[in-house]
Amino acid sequence: MAQSMILISASLPKVGFNPQTRVPRGRYGTCLLRSSLGIFSVRAVQENGGPRRLVDIIRLVPDISRNYFRSPSRRALFGGISLLGGFYVAQTISLSFGALGVNDVIAAVLCVLLTEYVTRFYYSRPKVTFPVALLNNFKMGFTYGLFIDAFKLAS
Repeated sequence: MAQSMILISASLPKVGFNPQTRVPRGRYGTCLLRSSLGIFSVRAVQENGGPRRLVDIIRLVPDISRNYFRSPSRRALFGGISLLGGFYVAQTISLSFGALGVNDVIAAVLCVLLTEYVTRFYYSRPKVTFPVALLNNFKMGFTYGLFIDAFKLAS
């Protein structure tokens, strides 16, 4: 095992996967991490001049996503994607359980429980946020997919 690790570590520089290098740039202690391939670069700035911790980056994600979804076109796009995602999941569940013919009743109960729980969760909120609206769009697509599949089976 130790010999294989030596071979792997010896072959990495030949392939081109060198460790990242830290290049100081600009003011306020900005650091730019670059890989040897030049594909990935992460820029981190902190007030005290040190590199930014992972926790600080994770804390910024809600603000970044909130600013990203301020555009009505992006909201409509992701609403449509969640609607179609629910439709896809419903078709997949219906196809897999319908083809097997096993546990149809349990799958139907789980689907009903899912839609009822999401409906209760959505309508119990005093203010509907964007992630909750996406969840409701997923539920609508899911219900629509099950209805369409029921119409296919009836004909």
